[in-house]
Amino acid sequence: MDRTLESLQLVIAQVLPHRDPALVFKDLNVVAILQEFWESKQKQKAIFPREGIIVYESVSSLGPPFVSYVTLPGGSCFGNFQSCLSRAEARRDAAKVALINSLFNELPCRRITKEFIIESVREAVSSTSGNLKDADDPSTSIGAYHYMLESNIGKTMLEFQELMIVFQLLHWNGSLKTLRETKCSRQEVISYYSQYSLDEKMRSHMALDWIMKEQESPGIISQELQVALRELEEVRKAGQELRFYKEKKEILSLALSQIYSDQVTTSSWDDQMSLALHGYQ
Repeated sequence: MDRTLESLQLVIAQVLPHRDPALVFKDLNVVAILQEFWESKQKQKAIFPREGIIVYESVSSLGPPFVSYVTLPGGSCFGNFQSCLSRAEARRDAAKVALINSLFNELPCRRITKEFIIESVREAVSSTSGNLKDADDPSTSIGAYHYMLESNIGKTMLEFQELMIVFQLLHWNGSLKTLRETKCSRQEVISYYSQYSLDEKMRSHMALDWIMKEQESPGIISQELQVALRELEEVRKAGQELRFYKEKKEILSLALSQIYSDQVTTSSWDDQMSLALHGYQ
C-alpha cells in the first residue's frame, strides 16, 4: 500500500508539479484539481481529442442523499460513493473518486504491455474455464479479447475501456449474437466497431433495438431498466467505474421515452416513467 501511495504521489509530482502530493486528496477544491490534471494530460499527449472536457451530472432529487456523476475525457464515468447531504458534497466526492482512478491509470501496471496481455489472458481463461490455446484463435471469446489487447498495446486501461464499452453494450444488446448469425468473424466485427465511438447515433440504434424487443415481449424494457438502476447504484457505492451501467440506463430510458412520446404529453412523462419503474427501490 505504501509503495502504491508513493507511486501515486510521483504521478502527481510529474503531472501537477506545483501541487503538494501529500495534500491533493485533502484539498476541498478537488474538482479544480481534477480539471487541471486532465488539461495537463491533454497538453502533454493530446489524448482523447474528441472529448476533451469533464462533465458533471447531478441526479434529480428532492433531498439527501444526493448523487453526482463525473464523466472524464474518453467516457469513463464515476460517481460519489459516500452518502452526501448536499449536491456540492456529492460533486466533490465524485471528483475525488475520478481523480484517484485517473492517477491509478498513470501507473505502469495500468498500461497495456506484452506482460500485461499475458497476465490478463491468463486471468480471463481462469475465470471462464477456457483454454490458453484459444488465445491464438480470434473466433473464440478469449482469442477476440487477446486480439483487442494486442491491437491496443501501449494504451492505458482507461483508453482501452473506451473501446471495450462499445462491445460490452453490443453483447448486452444482442447485436453481437446477430452479427455472428450472419457469419461475420469476430475479427471483422472488432475491426468494424473499433472505428466508432459511443455517441448519440449508436445509442439511438440500440434504443430502437429495445423498442422492437418491447413489441415482442411487453414490459422487457422496464424490467431491464430496473436491473440497470440497481447495478448502477451498486457499482457507484463500491467506487467503481460505472459507464457500462449508466449507458444501459440511458439507452433504456431513451427507448421508453420514444415509446411514450406518441402516447403522453411532456407534463405526464414523469408519471409514466414512475409507473414503468414501479417496484424499483
